[in-house]
Amino acid sequence: MKFGFDIDDTLINLREHAFHIYNRKLNQNIGLDVFQALTTMEIHAAFGLTKEEGGKLWMSLRDDIYYSDCAPFPHAREILHELVKQGHEVYYITARAKEHTERTREWLIQNGFPVAEGHFYCGMSDSEKVHIIEDLQLDYYFDDKPKVLETLSQLPVKAYVKDRSYNQHLNLPRITSWDQLWEELKS
Repeated sequence: MKFGFDIDDTLINLREHAFHIYNRKLNQNIGLDVFQALTTMEIHAAFGLTKEEGGKLWMSLRDDIYYSDCAPFPHAREILHELVKQGHEVYYITARAKEHTERTREWLIQNGFPVAEGHFYCGMSDSEKVHIIEDLQLDYYFDDKPKVLETLSQLPVKAYVKDRSYNQHLNLPRITSWDQLWEELKS
C-alpha cells in the first residue's frame, strides 16, 4: 500500500514548537492552554500580534522553527519505519516553500524518518498537494490542514485528519496519536 504524510503538525509538533520559540523571542510566558484552545492554524493572535506582524515574525524565525529541535509526535517515526518494514511505500508531501526542499528532506533523515529516493515532495501550494496525492495513487493520506483535506473527497484515497484544535469541524477519521494507526488499519 501507499501511505502519504504531511509533515508539519501531522508528523512533527511544529506549531507548538513555534509557540515556544515565540514565547522566548517575545519575552512572554503564554501558557500551552492558550495554544491548545486556538481555533486557527496561525498562532500570532495568542501573542497579541496582527496577521501581518505574525507573518513577519514567522518568516524571520522560519529556520529556527523548521530546523531546530522540533519534536516528532510520539510513535510517528516508529510507525513509518514499521510501514516500510512491512513493504509499504511512505511518501512525504509538504507545502513548505520550494527553497526548503533539500533542508527539510535532510532534517527528516537526520531525525530518523525513513525517506526513500523519490518519495519526498515539497514546494507546492495546498491545492497542488491534491494533484500529487492523485498522481501517486495513494491508498492513505494523513494531514492536519482542513483546506487540504476538504479537497480530497473526490479521490479514492482514505484521508485521515491528525487531530488538532483547528480542525475539529472536519468529519473524517481522526488520528489522535500515531500508535492508534495500527488499530485503524486493522479495522
